[in-house]
Amino acid sequence: MGEPLLDWDDLRFFLAIVRTGSLSAAARELHVTQSTVGRRLASLEGGLGVRLLHRTPDGYVPTLAGEAILGQAERVEAEALAVERTVGGHDALLKGVVRVTTVETLASHVLAPAFCALQFGNPEIGIELLANVRHMSLAMREADIAVRLTRFEQHDLIARRIGTMAHGLYASPAYLERHGAPDFAAGCPGHRLVAGLDGSEVPQLANWLAEVAPRATVALRTDSPEAQLQAALCGQGMVCLPRLRGDALANGLRRLQPPVDQTVVEIWLAVHKDNRRIPRIRLVLDAVAAAMQDRAAELDPSERVKPAGPLA
Repeated sequence: MGEPLLDWDDLRFFLAIVRTGSLSAAARELHVTQSTVGRRLASLEGGLGVRLLHRTPDGYVPTLAGEAILGQAERVEAEALAVERTVGGHDALLKGVVRVTTVETLASHVLAPAFCALQFGNPEIGIELLANVRHMSLAMREADIAVRLTRFEQHDLIARRIGTMAHGLYASPAYLERHGAPDFAAGCPGHRLVAGLDGSEVPQLANWLAEVAPRATVALRTDSPEAQLQAALCGQGMVCLPRLRGDALANGLRRLQPPVDQTVVEIWLAVHKDNRRIPRIRLVLDAVAAAMQDRAAELDPSERVKPAGPLA
């Protein structure tokens, strides 16, 4: 018998290139070399006898043939992932890698220390902690567990609110000396803000900042919370920060008192319904929920209700 027309695993590489736009980005996503991605794409195109992707100055885009098979390739991928989740659901070993995606502040200041403690007693569990602006897909196995500051909408996820995180408006003493106390009643004219990039901010926080300082000028936008913090410490402008971070820097930042109460966002934990019983994932889920409960008073100093427990 001759060689098979198509290696279905090559479709993963085709889809990764379509989604990222480049061989190098696809390689990072798939944890392989760039040459491997190129070779697998060539294998797929050779098997089908048609060009699927066209290289442009802005990256790779599907040809007409590529567009024609894109939907089918995604369906094949979804079915393959469903099989992996079904099989993985019977994995009873407390070993292997668990990928957790969340926001930078929670990753650095809450979850990293919690995972350190977890691994002392479970050294065969590896953690990949992804502090990513982009929401990673649990259904597509980009991550096993997600912790977000917005409610999850996907129907195939098991999600629960596990806490709240309060935010405040901060400025450095040097900034206040130069610009004076902000006039919140007038909308903070003459003042400057350090803010997030569109698409990287939690809408509730962006709306609150716009409400308390509508006449302030945005001096810097960045998708990095750490860059926002450092800019505020340097006196570049007022900034909305989690109180977990802002209150801990009382020597470098002062929390201002706008007439609109501090804004509080909910912390949500989610896992794909097919994975919630896998022991290693369950253990990490419980560690995340416990960490949020242990740090509840720092995350939200105004919180009076105990955070919800781990997922059922």
